[in-house]
Amino acid sequence: MTTPRPTLTLSSTVLDAPDPVELADFYRRLLGWEPVQEEPGWVKLLPPGGGSGLGFQTAKPYVPPVWPASPGDQLMMLHLDFEVTDLEAGVAHAVAEGATPAEFQPQPDVRVMFDPVGHPFCLFVSDKLPGEPPAISPEWVAEQTREIAGQDRVTAEDAVASPDPRGPARQAEPDTSA
Repeated sequence: MTTPRPTLTLSSTVLDAPDPVELADFYRRLLGWEPVQEEPGWVKLLPPGGGSGLGFQTAKPYVPPVWPASPGDQLMMLHLDFEVTDLEAGVAHAVAEGATPAEFQPQPDVRVMFDPVGHPFCLFVSDKLPGEPPAISPEWVAEQTREIAGQDRVTAEDAVASPDPRGPARQAEPDTSA
C-alpha cells in the first residue's frame, strides 16, 4: 500500500546572506515586493498578487558563488530568473538598485547579473515577445561594472571578507618587506 502524497506548495526560495535585511531590501527595490515576515536572521518577501516568495536568512560565513565556475570554485546552488519586457531597461533598473552585470554574457536575450552579495540572477526577454531583444554591448557592461565598483555599495563586512561578490574570499599576501 502506498502512502498518499500530501499537498505540497512552494512557499519561497531562500537565499543565504551575511545580512538578510540588506539583501531583502535589494530584492524589495528590484521587484517591488513587500516584506511579510521579519524576525532576527530572517526576512520573507511576497509578490503583490500572491504566489511563491523569496526568503533571506543569515548564513555566516557566506561565500558567494563564482560564475562561470571553474573546478574548485564555490558553485552556485541555484539562481533566479526574472522575465522582463525590456531587457535594457531591466538591466538599468537592476544596476541602479545595486546589481552588477556579469562580465560573461552567454546569450543575447539573457543578462546574467549579481545581487549585492554575489548571488547570480538572470533577466530575460520571453520568446513570446515580437522582435529581437536589444543587444547590450560588452563595453556598456564593463562601464556599468566600473561605475558600480566605484560606488562601493558592498563593504568588506557586508561581503564577509569577500571584496569581489563574484568570487570567493581571497587571502591577502603576507607582507615580506619587513
